[in-house]
Formats: sequence, structure tokens, C-alpha cells
Amino acid sequence: MPPVAKIGDFGKLKYELSKKEKEARKSSKSGVIKEVKLSPKIAQHDFDVRVEKTKEFLAKGYKVKINIFFRGREMAHKELGHRVLGRMIEAITEAGKPEAPPKMEGKNLNLMLAPMKH
Repeated sequence: MPPVAKIGDFGKLKYELSKKEKEARKSSKSGVIKEVKLSPKIAQHDFDVRVEKTKEFLAKGYKVKINIFFRGREMAHKELGHRVLGRMIEAITEAGKPEAPPKMEGKNLNLMLAPMKH
């Protein structure tokens, strides 16, 4: 009866494993963040286009950062920005969920969205 052990190249085995690991890392998208910019006085059609893009990104597994930028006197009416964010969250409920409440960073109101796990 011949021996059952197979003699192989250990270096080749390590190379193959590292190649598989690298490929797995490349296909995971958790580190990539897509950004969607909105204005507090965005028109309805523009808003709808941004919602569709956001849903598309979330479906592909990306995290999405919603960024509402205020210009000049718009800073006095931050509630308009919060209202737009509320509409956005409502529109994408089946695709993703907010990671944290929205927060102001300078002249921008930011919100991170994470994709839903299916």
C-alpha cells in the first residue's frame, strides 16, 4: 500500500492562501463610504434622484454619508436641513438605516447610513 501523505510546496500553499485573502478583502465594501450632497432648499426632482442614487449605493453594500451644506443665511434655518434629512431617512427605510443622529460639522449637517443586512 503506497503512502497517503502528499508532498507539496509550502511556499506555494502560503501564496495561494494570501491571494484568496487579498481577493476577499477587495470584494468587501465595508470601508468604502459614498457621499451624497444635498441643499436645504433642494427641488423635488433633484431630491428624488439623490434618493435613488442612495438606495443604489446601499444595495451594493456601501455606507453612505448624507451631507447637507448650508450657505450664508441658510445657517439661521437649520430646521430646513433637518426636515430634508427626515424626508431622506423616510424615503430609504427599506434600503438602509442611520448609524447615529445627524450632527453639525461647521456649515455641514452630516448623517451616516448603513446598508440593511439581508
